[in-house]
Amino acid sequence: MTGAFSGSGRSNQGLPKVPTPPSGWPIGSYGTYQEAHRAVEHLAGNDFPVEEVTIVGVDLMLVERVIGRLSWPKVLGTGALSGAWFGLFVGLLLGLFSQQQASFAPILVGLSAGVVFGLIFAAVGYASTRGRGREIASATQLVAGRYDVLAQPRNAEKGRDLLAKLAMGPGGALS
Repeated sequence: MTGAFSGSGRSNQGLPKVPTPPSGWPIGSYGTYQEAHRAVEHLAGNDFPVEEVTIVGVDLMLVERVIGRLSWPKVLGTGALSGAWFGLFVGLLLGLFSQQQASFAPILVGLSAGVVFGLIFAAVGYASTRGRGREIASATQLVAGRYDVLAQPRNAEKGRDLLAKLAMGPGGALS
């Protein structure tokens, strides 16, 4: 499945302009998105009209995965590195529009300023939240408990049959 901006050439004329609940009949239910995607790929490979298929994540959960403990060295290092990247970008832009030929001065100035500002912003941000429960680094994800594949009623039975064959495996027995 691809997004609206993926360049697949598929028009999005049938997509609603505002958030709308999905329509269709369930033809399969899977524990992971990869399994649901594999099912839709199977349908596509068997000339099923996949334009009428929707994958719906059900029982949504917000999961925060703890990466590690924050400390001053980690915070300052990350701030300096982030600032360095931004400073390098600004320095390269300054270098492009500089009157001087083949000078690394704008790049070095941008890089240095980026590191300093990155350190300052990181230190201020960390110091302002210290002692209020943000002593950890984490990543947040939105995940579903299961993924249902829906098809429009006119093709739902054909879709169920094709997905049943997929579940049976290549030899005809459950895999």
